Amino acid sequence: MTLQIGILYSRIRKDEKLLLSELRERGHEVEKIDIRNQEFAVGKVPEAFADLDLVVDRCLATSRSLYATTFFETYGIPVVNSNETAEVCADKVKNSLALEGAGVPTPATKVAFTKETAMDAIEAFGYPCVLKPVVGSWGRLMAKIDSPDAAEAILEHKATLGHYEHKVFYVQEYVEKPGRDIRVLATDGDPVAAMVRSSDHWITNAAKGAETDVFELDDEAQELVQKASDAVGGGLLGVDLMETEDVSESHSEGSQTESGQRYTVHEVNHTVEFKALDEAVETDVASAVVDWLEKKAGADDDQLEVTV
Repeated sequence: MTLQIGILYSRIRKDEKLLLSELRERGHEVEKIDIRNQEFAVGKVPEAFADLDLVVDRCLATSRSLYATTFFETYGIPVVNSNETAEVCADKVKNSLALEGAGVPTPATKVAFTKETAMDAIEAFGYPCVLKPVVGSWGRLMAKIDSPDAAEAILEHKATLGHYEHKVFYVQEYVEKPGRDIRVLATDGDPVAAMVRSSDHWITNAAKGAETDVFELDDEAQELVQKASDAVGGGLLGVDLMETEDVSESHSEGSQTESGQRYTVHEVNHTVEFKALDEAVETDVASAVVDWLEKKAGADDDQLEVTV
């Protein structure tokens, strides 16, 4: 069975190239949809989209992505990830609320809307603590705050940036992790592969130059990945975990492994990059993702045997 898959993008990176190559090798028809060139009509399905079985959202611009996925779903075209999932994952406040609401251990977090109340939140956590933008990726605009002077300077800077999102102060406890965190790529909560990202810097994103290596998930970590995925609505997700022996008292019921370590889930990503993961593990990540996309598009194994 040949599927017609739309890839919604704003730039073709290595991740998208891996997906495009795998889809085409399996004989599927791929429609590359550059978000910058699109017009979406209210009440009428554009002819170019009418025959699509599935759209895969790979946009870099969150605002454009959220509007575009809304239109596709209104047209009756399935989207990975769904607009509902994207709405939760794109906003760190909604992300934290979803994880907490589902009983997933996650760092203690406070949100404030003025410099004064944000300073109160920072003082309550103590130093160090972390200030993050409510919307953002790749570890950008995150700050580890080590002193009152640093806090006042950073809060003043954010307050003068202008955009309303910078006036939402997302303050989080600093988690003493062992120089690394864990990135898991999962499809509807089922782990495809996992890696550790290690760095001397407190930010351990691969985009920031962290070293990567394969990570074998234990039962506790797999359970948390499933719960975190369910909490945000499922989909093709990057679930980020930290190992810690000292989670906050408010999260003392977090997951305890046999080794005595705890995991805390600090974020779930909806337009997850996987090129670094693909290089770190033996799993063919793009192949596993396309296996899942085929099922999401409604193709069964018997139909796919004809074209694979």
